[in-house]
Amino acid sequence: MKIVIAIDSFKGSMSSADAGSAAKAGILRACGADIIVKPLADGGEGTTEALVEGLGGEYVSLEVSGPLGAKTDVRYGILGDGRTAVLEMAEAAGITLVKPEELDPSRATTYGVGEMILDAVNRGCREFIIGIGGSATSEGGAGMLQALGYEITDEEGKNIGPGIRDLDRIASISSKNVPDALKECHFNIACDVENPLCGENGAVYVYGPQKGVKEEEKQSFDEKLRHFADKTREYLQRVSCGACISGTDGVPRIEDAADYRWAKGAGAAGGLGFAFLSYLPNAELKSGIDIVLDAVGLEQEVKDADIVITGEGRLDSQTAMGKVPVGVARLAKKYGARVLAFAGGIAEDAGICNEAGIDAFFPIVRGVTTMEEAMLPENAKKNMELSVEQVFRAIITQNRNG
Repeated sequence: MKIVIAIDSFKGSMSSADAGSAAKAGILRACGADIIVKPLADGGEGTTEALVEGLGGEYVSLEVSGPLGAKTDVRYGILGDGRTAVLEMAEAAGITLVKPEELDPSRATTYGVGEMILDAVNRGCREFIIGIGGSATSEGGAGMLQALGYEITDEEGKNIGPGIRDLDRIASISSKNVPDALKECHFNIACDVENPLCGENGAVYVYGPQKGVKEEEKQSFDEKLRHFADKTREYLQRVSCGACISGTDGVPRIEDAADYRWAKGAGAAGGLGFAFLSYLPNAELKSGIDIVLDAVGLEQEVKDADIVITGEGRLDSQTAMGKVPVGVARLAKKYGARVLAFAGGIAEDAGICNEAGIDAFFPIVRGVTTMEEAMLPENAKKNMELSVEQVFRAIITQNRNG
């Protein structure tokens, strides 16, 4: 019997690797089996850890500019192939790095994200997996671009300042100082929102308030992003050969240039999605779980699996909206494997997960306890091991009885 284990982290309790190891131990207490453990995450918090630890990578630490300019220590991963870097933008520009009373979208910048990318490029990385959730920024990724070598200047030829406040002063954008190596890079951007850059469904109106944008600032900030998008289109018109010859009269026309402001995901992370799509031609915005599933090679392993085990800290109706367990189940069902899920807690509406491909799910908490006690790593791992053991004892007994 071949069993593949692909469990998301139990936030604050078990890493993906810890949960997978505990589940494996439980199976082996019940029976012998060919067991494969694959680390997983959804592209957000914990993705770097899951992939580095699961794929034999290493961590890189460095100091970069934080969201409000002060230096901050960050960490990213380089996988075992030496060419793939795994980053979480929140390391350098995350909202959790700023005290609530100090949130300032007018000057919050993604400059440190660009510094992380450039460091990885200089170390030989050409493939990138980047999670872009949880930002403190709303500046369309302008800071990241500046760190990568793009010159974004005003009428006097001076670089614009950090944050969203100067975006409406942009007069020119140049890539003459961007390293050639960046053109060789491919970016898989984990993005699970579909908001555009601008408008009432865009970065400022939808996500701005949680980053400190006041109601009376929404319109002016959105207009600043629109100006940045206009200047980006002009920049793309200059560098795109297709745009240069598309006018029927042979005259270049700005309206023929690519415009990503309305693209799905362009408004993610305060418009960072827009920057990737517009300025890094080998960038793709994808579902976070799909990127991770591909990175760990899960499909190859589940092709001949009998049972696939997945799970997360809490199983509920939101799980069926594209979280790790359902992503795993979707892939497993493609090849006819049975899918079992284990979770710290099970909500009343979790039954919808059965419709999404999970054949059966089980809580691992084994008795009356407090949340704090249940989440202690040693308790969580023990509960996972013992719960999985009992489920597999039932499976083995059923198999013996035909």
